Amino acid sequence: MKKTEARIEPYTHPAAGWGALKYVAINLIKEKVTGGNYRTLFSQNQPDGFDCPGCAWPDREHASTFEFCENGVKAVAAEATSKRVTPAFFAQHTVSELMAQSDFELEQHGRLTDPLLYDALSDRYVPIAWDDAFALIARHLNALDDPDHAAFYTSGRASNEAAFLYQLFVRMFGTNNFPDCSNMCHEATSRGLPHTVGVGKGTVTLDDFEHADTLLLFGQNPATNHPRMLGELRECAKRGATIVSINPLKERGLERFASPQHPVEMLTMGSTKISSVFIRPKVGGDFALIKGVAKRVIELDDAALLTGTERVLDVEFIAEHTVGFDAFAADLRAENWASIVAESGVPMDDILQLADIYAKGRAVIATWGMGLTQHKNSVPTVQILSNLMMMRGNIGRRGAGLCPVRGHSNVQGDRTVGIEEQPTQEFLDRLGEVYDFEPPREHGLDVVNTIQAMLDGRVKVFIGLGGNFSIATPDTPRSWQAMRACDLTVHITTKLNRSHLVHGRDALILPTLGRTEIDWQRGVAQGVSVEDSMSMVHISYGMNKPASPNLLSEIAIVAGMAHATLGSGKVDWLSHANDYALIRDGIAQVIDGFHDYNERLKHPGGFHLGVASRDRVWKTPSGKAQFLVHAISVDTPIHRARAQHGERLLTLMTTRSHDQYNTTIYGLDDRYRGVYGQRRVLFANREDIDILGFEPGERVDITSVWDDGIERRVDGFLLVEYDIPRGCLGAYYPETNPLVPLSSIADGAGTPTSKSIPVLLTRALEVLAA
Repeated sequence: MKKTEARIEPYTHPAAGWGALKYVAINLIKEKVTGGNYRTLFSQNQPDGFDCPGCAWPDREHASTFEFCENGVKAVAAEATSKRVTPAFFAQHTVSELMAQSDFELEQHGRLTDPLLYDALSDRYVPIAWDDAFALIARHLNALDDPDHAAFYTSGRASNEAAFLYQLFVRMFGTNNFPDCSNMCHEATSRGLPHTVGVGKGTVTLDDFEHADTLLLFGQNPATNHPRMLGELRECAKRGATIVSINPLKERGLERFASPQHPVEMLTMGSTKISSVFIRPKVGGDFALIKGVAKRVIELDDAALLTGTERVLDVEFIAEHTVGFDAFAADLRAENWASIVAESGVPMDDILQLADIYAKGRAVIATWGMGLTQHKNSVPTVQILSNLMMMRGNIGRRGAGLCPVRGHSNVQGDRTVGIEEQPTQEFLDRLGEVYDFEPPREHGLDVVNTIQAMLDGRVKVFIGLGGNFSIATPDTPRSWQAMRACDLTVHITTKLNRSHLVHGRDALILPTLGRTEIDWQRGVAQGVSVEDSMSMVHISYGMNKPASPNLLSEIAIVAGMAHATLGSGKVDWLSHANDYALIRDGIAQVIDGFHDYNERLKHPGGFHLGVASRDRVWKTPSGKAQFLVHAISVDTPIHRARAQHGERLLTLMTTRSHDQYNTTIYGLDDRYRGVYGQRRVLFANREDIDILGFEPGERVDITSVWDDGIERRVDGFLLVEYDIPRGCLGAYYPETNPLVPLSSIADGAGTPTSKSIPVLLTRALEVLAA
């Protein structure tokens, strides 16, 4: 295909619409999706089809109507591609040669077909038989002095069945070292909400969106990260709900949206206005903003008491269902408005407007993405948002509630079924009782601690169930150093990616079936299940012929590793790989909410797991929802760096382009932001550009400001004038992951602070040399 010309060109059209259809056609041609596989696109999220391997946005009962999603099509086209990476490909390319290719180029090679072993003498991957691969893994694991010297990563695309069998294998092996993609995205949600409402999940279903009159969208870009959400927001906007976008960037998808599902809108070149109000906090300013809204709600309620008008607080909900409100209210009254405005970056009038909208809403849903969760103060931010929603009883009410919007299609489900480095004792007790063993009790390693343990020589074996660990993680050079220090790295995957090239002394690539492919086990097609962002669990079956006859399912690979490592004295691993219903029976015995699992999956759309806080049952120590008090911090790494460097210090947030999903790069365009044919761009406010003495279109180098003496720098970024708050920058990851220090994490969650990196800019070195 002809390469897109590198250019910056403002995008003025609605999100989706004909532009989305055009890019779908481009991707189908690019991936060489062959003949019959086009029908795959019409079988996403259908009763007789498969679950989209993309985002975790839920479906309406797996309805029979076609629900178009551009990025879902990209994911399916990438998996259904006719391009293949065979052993002959690796015979022609050394690992060193492949390392020189971009992540986009690696993605374009296609589907892996055979298990592979790294050969150090030739610097190539060579074929290996499946049984020999499993035997090599078993030798390495069983040679370890301590089970904790291995770490087992999980991507959010793994099914419930694969994830449960994986955690059972690993815990029977003897460790809770489960770094997973949750550690890098919504961990603040998972760690923060249990202390306020008792459960680390959202409290809403799609039905609530039909009854909400107000929606507050924090730190999200649905048009790129979960496009099907825009269809739901369109319906809310059409019936008059107030939608507020709260984000440093004014994302095009939240301005106007043209729905490909609605022919009249497409044929008339029409569109729907989504957000009616845009609030623009500075990067990292959400906590102070939310606290300001809560303070104003208290002031409005105080005024209502004086005038004898309707209370703004839901005093009955607060009295019956919560504890800690008086301390929270006192803290709000004592908070300084000047500090709120300065730390949020939001003008006072905008804070008052947002508070007024919230106070008038009768049924409010608050949604959020990683714009809230990848900061040092992300746990307090999630908790104060929970406080705000409790102030007016907006939890456990129809049309209202908390809605964290997850990324990968089963990132929430994986955590539910046991991919958790900090398991509860209750879960371990049940697991040990059902499978007759004593699980390890010590908490394990998350992503950041796993990398540090590799660097320290404490983790020697790394096994990844999906994902692209070395690129998704922070502090890229140190992450690569850590991976290369391992005795063995194993990647279970569908396509080639960077992590397969950043390997241990021994290394395996184990190719697996994709979700779109028929999973035959002993002549019976098997289905796998996932849990979406709103706790709906449903099953799906692939329909495409596998990309290679030498592929195994994720479940079969896990079972093969477990059988080779542990034997099958206690668990008949291979029987579980032949019949996934046996795994679901085990899940039902171990985990609450999964009773009659196999039978309930037969219902179209599956079943809702149940979330206690949705029913106003609070699984907290007090038995009630808990208001928590947090101060606005003015002593953070960014504050200290700004005190040292003044206005030269800027705060960088990493973000996705529209042509990527997590670390998978489908193309080099980000059309909603007007970027074409390139990725090394840096979005900056024009005033900052002028103050620093640059011009738009110049190339700059970016350097982190951190206190550990390690230089972290990325070079040659195109400076693009953009509508972003003063003092803030935006750039794509993974290109800017090298700037995120390994020790810069969210307090109480361990999530890398990829949305708040203190940096300095200098004119690009090659420009200076010229």
